[in-house]
Amino acid sequence: MAEIANGTDDGPPDEGGLLPLGEKPDSWAVWEADCWMSPEPFDGTAARVLGQPFPLEEEWQWEYDSCDHTRLSSPLHQTYQHGSVLLGSDRPGGYWTLVVAGAQRGRVWWLRDGCAAPYADSSSEQSGSDFLRWVRDWHVGQGWWRGEYH
Repeated sequence: MAEIANGTDDGPPDEGGLLPLGEKPDSWAVWEADCWMSPEPFDGTAARVLGQPFPLEEEWQWEYDSCDHTRLSSPLHQTYQHGSVLLGSDRPGGYWTLVVAGAQRGRVWWLRDGCAAPYADSSSEQSGSDFLRWVRDWHVGQGWWRGEYH
């Protein structure tokens, strides 16, 4: 991130730019999820814990989990608070993160209401793309998320 910019408005204008390191999108603190499967509400004001590992290694769609929601509470909160730096937001409830701790370190993940998924660059359609590929796609306004979510 430091080699690209510590925050910039360059990129697609409807997305608000790349956040400065350590910043949160405006919607982060007030976001109310529709598919938050935890008895404890999301707390966007809580401190993020960058030193703890990001808990996921593959896509997780918790909106389809029909188990006891208390079992989902801890991994769900960790997915949003542990081991990643917020890069920006597509919209309230859709957040890009760069994983900085854990098995997915160096990978970009998309957190949205109901699921979390690793970014796959538009050329390969395979997960495994790194931050540089993501930021190049983001900068020119292309990527797998474009057609489906905008």
